[in-house]
Amino acid sequence: MITETGKVVALKGDRVWVRTIRASACQSCAARNGCGQKVLAAATGGRANQILVTNTINARVGDEVTIGIDERALLGASLVVYGIPLILMVVASVLGHHLSGGQDSAAMLAAAGGLALGFVVVRKLQRPGTTDYEPRLVRVNRIFSQNCL
Repeated sequence: MITETGKVVALKGDRVWVRTIRASACQSCAARNGCGQKVLAAATGGRANQILVTNTINARVGDEVTIGIDERALLGASLVVYGIPLILMVVASVLGHHLSGGQDSAAMLAAAGGLALGFVVVRKLQRPGTTDYEPRLVRVNRIFSQNCL
């Protein structure tokens, strides 16, 4: 499970808004000076994100919580969202090139059409009400101390 720590900032019925701060992973990366992610992270200073999740653990405003998403769900969603449009773009490009007698402009136009069709197919595959790909609250991070009154 991929997890992130955040803070509950608001309640909305049976759901809560959780604010997380996206931190850059550049310090542990071997290519820290060779990519643009470090520059982007430095420019934004760590961006605050808010996500609406179902409150299954009775979290309250101000609680520090851990949210998580299953790796398989994330991988499956990524394959659907990126894979289908990409595959349809390549297939349409090859078909456009073949059917036009080798014209590159027809292949490019068909590739754009295939990509657009891929996005439409992905949108149609989304089922309303499914929560398979949604993050969920894992736990409330409360620190108990015997020294506190």
